[in-house]
Amino acid sequence: MHESVRTRGEAAPPSWGLPDPARVDPAVLGALLTRHGWRRRGPGTGPYSRWTPPGSTASLLVPRTRTFPDSEDLLTEALTALARSAEPSAREILVALTVPSDEIRWHRGVPEPAAGAADWLGAEQLHGAARQILLAGALAVRGPAGYHGARRRSRALAALGPVLTGPGPGGRSLTAFVPVDPGRPVAVRLHHALHATREAVDYQRATGGMEAFDNAVAAGVSRELTEAVVALVRGSEGAAIALDWAPAAGTPAGCPARPEPVEFSPGDLPALRRAGARYLRDEPAVTVRITGAVVRLRRSGPRGAGIVRLRVLAGAEVPHVRIELDEEAYRIAGQAHLVGLPVRVEGRLESRGGFRRLTGASQVVPVQVDDEERDRLMKSLQENVDFFEEACTGE
Repeated sequence: MHESVRTRGEAAPPSWGLPDPARVDPAVLGALLTRHGWRRRGPGTGPYSRWTPPGSTASLLVPRTRTFPDSEDLLTEALTALARSAEPSAREILVALTVPSDEIRWHRGVPEPAAGAADWLGAEQLHGAARQILLAGALAVRGPAGYHGARRRSRALAALGPVLTGPGPGGRSLTAFVPVDPGRPVAVRLHHALHATREAVDYQRATGGMEAFDNAVAAGVSRELTEAVVALVRGSEGAAIALDWAPAAGTPAGCPARPEPVEFSPGDLPALRRAGARYLRDEPAVTVRITGAVVRLRRSGPRGAGIVRLRVLAGAEVPHVRIELDEEAYRIAGQAHLVGLPVRVEGRLESRGGFRRLTGASQVVPVQVDDEERDRLMKSLQENVDFFEEACTGE
């Protein structure tokens, strides 16, 4: 019988339960133990391996394969020992076994907090910056752009729903577990984008030129990413982002098996800020044909042009747009809203304001929808009746 891992006290089993021992690959467990600094003891051959965590003499017995009669029993004992262990890496290993995930790690170089204290402000800043970096990667998966604004944001946020995060001690480190299914494209895109950002910053600092940032857009670099890296580094002595692929899924095509961490320093901030401003300034408007439900109508008098707000149903990956319409188009929008119909409109989605405004609007027409959709739109009308009353003024 092997000795259970009991380092730094014993923790209660996790509330989310153990991975199924029948589905755990010993080779994957061994790879995860190695990743987290555990050391294999004893001879390199034989049916079992004994592992010890960093700085401890406790050990864990893991079968090398599932071919031996007691392999599943040993795996069950090993997983239970990990669940009861207070070793910081134990939970991360169990999470990675439960859902095969690529692991992204952030670390900020900040002074150690006083004994018994926690750097809550630093932890909050780290968590927010990490979330922004993940969002920038999810946005880039939807399509390259120097500035995404409100475009694609809802779907990008939905793609991050399964991601789990686990903070490290002192508010200086954070790990995100990005499930291979469906999150690997986000991890791969971030790998390429972060390295492209590092190369673009090095080029700018060496030559003063910003051209490398223009070329980096194709790799996933954007204003959203540069702002997120600024948020990560600001107020620190430097920051690093490391990525490890899920052992169960292997290395994705076009990526190294062991990616080098990407590091940024306070000296990189001017280049990153200049790049973000450049992306914001240079991202062009987009010609679109949008179908949307009118949710707000406003004009200063009984006649003339007015402002309409649409909840976008099709034609652009933004939730809402604001449009200035002439008197006739405003009347059509008001009548469509009265009877619960969306409208279709053509125009240019402007990057200024985050792609939330449509300019040069034309071809405003009502769109027929089925009864179910009409009922849903009429319910929206009732919830926004105060905004609609102005549409009837002067008609």
